[in-house]
Amino acid sequence: MKETIIAVDIGTQGTKAVLFDLALQTLVSSFEASVLIQPEPGTLWQEPDDIYGSVLRVVQALLHAAPEPVEVLALGVDSQMAGIMGIAADGEAATVYDSWLDSRCERYVTLMRERAGRRVTEITGGPVTFTHGPKILWWKHEHPEAYRRVAKFVLPHGYVVGKICGLDARAAVFDHTGLQYSGFGDNLHLCWSEELLETFDIEADKMARVVSPFAVVGTTSRAFAAATGLRAGTPVTAGAGDTAASLFGAGLFAQNRLLDCAGTASVLCALTDTFVPDTRFGTVTMMRAPEDGFWYPLAYISGGGLCLRWFRDQFTGTPPVSYRALDEEAAGLEPGSEGVVFVPHFAGRVLPSDTALKGGFTGLDWKHSRAHLYRAVMESIAYEYAYYLSVLRALYPTGDFGQLVSIGGGAQSELFLQIKADVLGVGASYYRTGDTALIGSAAIAGKAVGVIDDPHARIQDTLQVARTLPCDAAAHARYGPCVRRYLRVLEAMSALSRF
Repeated sequence: MKETIIAVDIGTQGTKAVLFDLALQTLVSSFEASVLIQPEPGTLWQEPDDIYGSVLRVVQALLHAAPEPVEVLALGVDSQMAGIMGIAADGEAATVYDSWLDSRCERYVTLMRERAGRRVTEITGGPVTFTHGPKILWWKHEHPEAYRRVAKFVLPHGYVVGKICGLDARAAVFDHTGLQYSGFGDNLHLCWSEELLETFDIEADKMARVVSPFAVVGTTSRAFAAATGLRAGTPVTAGAGDTAASLFGAGLFAQNRLLDCAGTASVLCALTDTFVPDTRFGTVTMMRAPEDGFWYPLAYISGGGLCLRWFRDQFTGTPPVSYRALDEEAAGLEPGSEGVVFVPHFAGRVLPSDTALKGGFTGLDWKHSRAHLYRAVMESIAYEYAYYLSVLRALYPTGDFGQLVSIGGGAQSELFLQIKADVLGVGASYYRTGDTALIGSAAIAGKAVGVIDDPHARIQDTLQVARTLPCDAAAHARYGPCVRRYLRVLEAMSALSRF
């Protein structure tokens, strides 16, 4: 019987499961699209029953499709990181999952920033934005009855792991990769901050136990076994946030290298062994890596990748034009899209936080085509990355940051990758590999139960560099003024949004 590991990724767009062998090679996968509830702009949640139900179904489908009899040695789960939900004392959901794309907590972002914004950044490693702290305060003050029912606040994978193992709230866990988004966590000391909890009047007993992603928190229950076909008693790890799992699964083990997660969110990050909270710029958030003693300093555009899909779906007809065709149209244009500037912050700018800022195009005239607009969307994400890189270099002045590796769906666009290389002034590569979050989660689970001794080596063996693109020095020189213009447009658009 073949020895295997199951990894489950609970993403924004859907839940995916992969059955891996112990070499982290994919044997079979399954997917189910998410049910996103968005009754109005700025409001987005998911029902916990939908999330858990999707996990049951993808694991069941996975085992049904397995090409041969398998023995599953471990189960690892990762999920969206910046949203939060509450569970009741029995481990069942007490609130909906308040998505990272939901901005109803804007009032409490302002409150936290004004009351103790610098201290939040110093202690958690993350600037105040639309993440757990403001969301928890929103539940406390706007929905006090639901808040009273909450025994613990957890991430989606914390809720799912508890359900899989049949745990109640006393055993609930919060893996340490989410501390920078928590609003109340002490990132350096791997615990909850008494100072921040007291400052914002949040009960310490509502916070779940902080653990390593490698912690085995239980085993699959008989109920989960009956629903999926996976044997009861299979070890289940605490797991990590999806971005942390993606970075680990993409082999981000070397310091100073840049990694671009070109997915629903557009994330630029690096690896360091030094905790440097960004109190100066309020831009970089210090995500703990799955392995203790390392951090992923990063910044991201909320829904950056969604802007490309939005443009394609809204402006290219029915059925929409392929991304490849749009790339071909835009590739013939000069850097800067002949003056068109796009602002990708449809849900407000996350880092640095500017809740009033919204998306838009500027600089349009009669000569511009959809190719100009599409290229401008790509360039805007690269321009934002250029600002992030300037902050990383200020925080880590001895860092090199001379090479970019891209993962995610957007990494498959050679044009997009070349634009990033040219704007940032670095060489750029992309991997021909599977879902790195799932690879990361499987490696974590395998290490946790002792069937993978060296996850670094095992992950590196799975990665294949598809292509490396050098920076075009002439294009980089032309992009310098474009980046400065983009930042001026952000300032102007932010002021305009406040009218």
